[in-house]
Amino acid sequence: MKVYFNNSCKICRSEINLYKKENIKNIDWIDITNNSDAEKATSKNDKELLRRLHVEEEGEIIQGAEAFLYVWKKIPKYKFLYNFFKLPIIFTIFKYGYEVIAFFLYLKNKKQLKN
Repeated sequence: MKVYFNNSCKICRSEINLYKKENIKNIDWIDITNNSDAEKATSKNDKELLRRLHVEEEGEIIQGAEAFLYVWKKIPKYKFLYNFFKLPIIFTIFKYGYEVIAFFLYLKNKKQLKN
């Protein structure tokens, strides 16, 4: 599994660093900052990659709140988050909450985009 994240965002980096500490062998952490290879691999432009977390699993690109479920499911320490947030009503709330937070993080970090 590949996880595409914004390492230049302090909040994003802090959260991903928590996950990285678990040393899960089958997760590749890929910084999307000025990364044209990530754009090619995901078929997403820099704005789309900056806007949400993306995961590639078995050739499929998953984004946003659902991408977090994939990450949490793979990390034993965080599997409880997967089990909680995958519940239909909880996931719906999580999905919309994530979109609001991700939008403001995007606005905060969009200065790093290529023009």
